[in-house]
This record gives sequence, structure tokens and C-alpha cells, in this order.
Amino acid sequence: MARERSGRTIAHLVLATRLKTLREAAGISREEAAGALGAHVATVRRIERAATSLDGNQVHTLLRTYGAGTAEIEEILGQLVIANLPGWWHPWRSVMDAWQLDLMSVESAARIIRVWEPALVPALLRTPAYARAVDNVRRPDLSSADNDRRAELLVERQQRLRQQNTYLWAVMSAAALHTSVGGESVMAEQRQALRAAVERPDVTLQIYPLDGPCHVMTGMPTITMYRVDVPGVPDHVVREGDLHGRAEVLSGLREVSAYHVLLDHASVLAPHPDDSKEALS
Repeated sequence: MARERSGRTIAHLVLATRLKTLREAAGISREEAAGALGAHVATVRRIERAATSLDGNQVHTLLRTYGAGTAEIEEILGQLVIANLPGWWHPWRSVMDAWQLDLMSVESAARIIRVWEPALVPALLRTPAYARAVDNVRRPDLSSADNDRRAELLVERQQRLRQQNTYLWAVMSAAALHTSVGGESVMAEQRQALRAAVERPDVTLQIYPLDGPCHVMTGMPTITMYRVDVPGVPDHVVREGDLHGRAEVLSGLREVSAYHVLLDHASVLAPHPDDSKEALS
């Protein structure tokens, strides 16, 4: 099934949200919907969270239960074909972390991506050589070939974000400029890439100085917020943990709003982006 093979697509997320909206509008509980399917209530919950593939027979049964008309059922079943197609990232799925598989659909629909990076260059601003060097240290479980494939995926992500006009706003610690990753040649290339990136209209980079005061995100791990413009798809926050390859993904309004406030505070306290350009030079 497409979802297990390559994760959710944005079409899948939208359709799952629509099914939830139709159920709630019909005044039907998840338990009642599960009864109509002859399944456990967890099945309906997974369908509405886009955590599983959407089966045509199940979707048809749910729509009938919710009182949808023939035209609406035909429309949704037509959308189902698109929703179950693999995402563009499908060729790299074997080297992706589980949370990345789950988030690529959101990233592909993001209007703004905001990042706090406490020690390294933010992932979406890394060069392939820098990214491979980071994986060599942090992911010794991966082969050299896997690291190369992950670097290829990173380049593809960066290109697609530029094509879809996604705005990247990152705050990083100056520690990243003083931490040797991959040797001097890799660092020189990375610094040059950062200098080029900050000249682009779709990138804002603020570099927090080493001697700066303690602020609200001091000591926090890497935080990435995805602001999404697709109706029915919430904004998401990814909090990367201490165990590499794992992360906590949040989409609840309260949690996302709290991190939004923290990122705003960090951005206010960080030097102006023009000062960051000077730091890079």
C-alpha cells in the first residue's frame, strides 16, 4: 500500500481531513463509523490521521454512512486514486527516518519553514558534503552509500522548496561556524553556500553570537516549524531528540502556538540578518 511504502502525501492528508469533517458534520462518532466498517475504532482514528492507506471499499462505506450523495462519493473516490500515489520522495524512502516519511508531505506544502539550530548549520542550508560529514558522525549505522543517498535527497528537498517559493527563516548558533565538520575544505564550501543563501529573497538567517545572553531557546534541541497554507492541514513542529534518527512531531494547536512564540522571541533577540551577513564574511 502506498502509505506504508512512502509516507503520507498532501492529497492523503487533505482527503483524510475531509472524511473526518464529514463524519463530524453527520453527528456520527468514531465508534459508530468503526461499527459500519466492522473494524476497531482505532482503524477510523488512523484513517482520519492519515496514518494508514485509504482503502476504496472502506472510504465508500464511510461516505455512505455519513450520508454523502452519489456525486460527492464519486468525487472523493476519484481523489482517492491520487491520494494513494507514492510521494516524490519515494525513491529515497529506504534511507529516510520514520519521522521524515511522515513529514515530507507537510514540507512539500509549507509556505514558511522556521528553524532553531543550536550547534550545526540548519539541515536545509547544508551542502551535500557537510550533510554527509554530519551523518558520518551521527549515523554510524548507515553505510557510505546510504549517506550519499541521503545527501541526494537533501539536494532534491532544497530544490523543490525553492521551486514552490517556500520561505526559510533560520536562527542558528555561531557555534556552527566554529565547529569543524568534515575538515576545512568542507567548512569553506559550507560558509560560501551560506553567504550565497543569505543573498536570496527566500532565506533569512540570524546567527546568535557565542557571547550572547541566555534566551528562551538556549539548551533546546533542533526545532523546525512548518507553516502550511492547505485548508484542513495544520502547522507542524518537529523537535529532534537526542537519539539520532528520531524526532517528536507535533501538530496540536497549543503545542505549535507555544513553539511559534518561542521562535518569535529567539528571532527578536538574535542579531539582525545583516549582522549575520557580516559574521559570515
